[in-house]
Amino acid sequence: MTKAEKPGRARAGKQSGGQTTRRADASVDAAAPAASGETAVESVDPVESADGGSGVGETAPARERAARLAVRKTYKLYIGGAFPRSESGRSYAVASSRGDFLANASRASRKDARDAVTAARKAFGGWSGATAYNRGQILYRVAEMLEGRRAQFTAELAEAGTKRAGEVVDAAVDRLVWYAGWSDKIAAVAGSTNPVAGPYFNVSSPEPTGVVAVVAPDEPLLGLVSVIAPVIVTGNTCVVIASERAPLPSITLAEVLATSDLPGGVVNILTGSAAEIAPWLAAHMDVNALDLTGVTDEGLAVACEEAAAENLKRVFRPAATDWSADPGTRRLTAFLETKTVWHPTGV
Repeated sequence: MTKAEKPGRARAGKQSGGQTTRRADASVDAAAPAASGETAVESVDPVESADGGSGVGETAPARERAARLAVRKTYKLYIGGAFPRSESGRSYAVASSRGDFLANASRASRKDARDAVTAARKAFGGWSGATAYNRGQILYRVAEMLEGRRAQFTAELAEAGTKRAGEVVDAAVDRLVWYAGWSDKIAAVAGSTNPVAGPYFNVSSPEPTGVVAVVAPDEPLLGLVSVIAPVIVTGNTCVVIASERAPLPSITLAEVLATSDLPGGVVNILTGSAAEIAPWLAAHMDVNALDLTGVTDEGLAVACEEAAAENLKRVFRPAATDWSADPGTRRLTAFLETKTVWHPTGV
């Protein structure tokens, strides 16, 4: 065996057909002297030989990065602080405003809606029992985390066709801070001490309603934040049906919520068809109130109202809303009950 025929070395020479061939592998020792009658072989980059690229001006790691496949994000539901797929296994394609494919989003089913209500009910006791100050702190933390993802939200809103997307993200952050400030003040505004004809001290104070089902408007971030924040800052928990046209910012917001000290189950976000899910939430006996802000179909709104009447749900169905305007306190008081306490005096 000659030196050139040893394993791990390149060999070049004349074959029987008279043609010159070249073989190379990763362990070629280009500095090894060629055996007598053989041609020295140049070193061959294994990456170059694998992908056929020229490699001129590029390093091997750079070409490897260029060759790898991007990991597409799978947008799931947000239930009980986790990100499950729909139990039905269904999904639908989400496209940009230009018609380009963006991602697949889960299409929630009735079973997913029931699971979300169960998670919201389980979280209600702890969340409504937290101090108003603590709820405000957590909402402020949500604003901080959303601010940290400003670039991602801006890109997603731009893909959804939102104009001046950066300003919309800023407005959503400001809206969260605004509602956080109301957490320990709304009781003083909505409650009162009542004069009574008797030896009693009479106090009325607002209490959270319970589990609220929300159909979010087709405003992927500012509208979504504007319907969730007033519900949870007053101690309620909620199940939200996100915009069917542009659901990606809503699941990204769920990722923000999951990392903002918000207990799992306080907010549950479903993606899919509001026409399919909303009537079931309206008829669910463990849902206490219904927000139909995002329902634009008159027939669907009436059907939900009729279903909600079966167990005397509170229904909130506002007119068209300008989300950039001052929201006022209307949404804060929409899902509050008033509890009146009589306490004897002079005893």
